[in-house]
Amino acid sequence: DDANAYMDHVITALGGIETDRTKREDGKLANGQVHFGDASIMISESGRGFPATNASYYLYVEDADAAVKRAVDHGMTKIMDVADMPYGDRQGGVKDIGGNIWWISQRLTDAPY
Repeated sequence: DDANAYMDHVITALGGIETDRTKREDGKLANGQVHFGDASIMISESGRGFPATNASYYLYVEDADAAVKRAVDHGMTKIMDVADMPYGDRQGGVKDIGGNIWWISQRLTDAPY
């Protein structure tokens, strides 16, 4: 719901780059694309037969501490402090305004996950 505002929130809080925003005739978001490095997500308005749903994302960044701080400073709720994990990531967690969970991680080793 209110996908235009949600897309703005994700871009501001997580530093994504908007690459496309197509609106329907009523002004609601038909398709929005946000890039994070080499990955992208697509966002669209909920509608009949396609209700708003929650998701979890795992986002790799250069600096997990700075990324989680930025997310919280821009309205996301911290659900896990940033810490070094036994699988070689430095990771924290936030929840966005839509209730989606973002695991924000920084790889600390060259070894595979």
